[in-house]
Amino acid sequence: MASKKTKGRQKVEMKRIENQDDRSITFSKRRSGIYKKASELATLTRAEIAIAVFSPAGKPFSFGHPSVESVINRFLEDPLDMDSTHHLVEAHRRMRIEDLTQKRNDMQHHLDENKEKGLKLKSKIKEMDSKGWWDTAIDELNIQELIELEKRFKELQMTLCNKIAENTSTVASSPQAPEIGHSFASTIVNDQNDPGFPDKNH
Repeated sequence: MASKKTKGRQKVEMKRIENQDDRSITFSKRRSGIYKKASELATLTRAEIAIAVFSPAGKPFSFGHPSVESVINRFLEDPLDMDSTHHLVEAHRRMRIEDLTQKRNDMQHHLDENKEKGLKLKSKIKEMDSKGWWDTAIDELNIQELIELEKRFKELQMTLCNKIAENTSTVASSPQAPEIGHSFASTIVNDQNDPGFPDKNH
């Protein structure tokens, strides 16, 4: 049997992403990737690194090893004026905050992943709203989307129950309520006398 031929990995065209949510997700993922590579470079080579980046919304983000301030100060200073004391201080700071930097990167990566999941869920909910969330194919939903769908069904059920209770209260308070109540009760009794009515003892 001949194997199925595929096009292989396709090269992604480098152009501006038009969708704002997709653009935010891509920015968060790429920024985390840059931080991770910079941290690996610093760990492997003891390099001192500083990175500054602004989000599409203009929010600033920075990464530094051992810190952004120390790298900038070293860049601005004349290397010939740096004495041994400065090197000892920087070495101590590097050892002290290296673990914290790694933990911060891991935490940021975790937060970015959760943010990405949240944006995808938001987009999915928006899509469900546009075509009627009750018509959504359940087999295509993940666990978070199923929980959201269940929540919406419960809200709809509560709204219907409240509306029924409100209408029942309005009917009961009307002058014709006794006749309606008597008629309704008679209907129940007649239904119970019907041979086809389920026995409550079964």
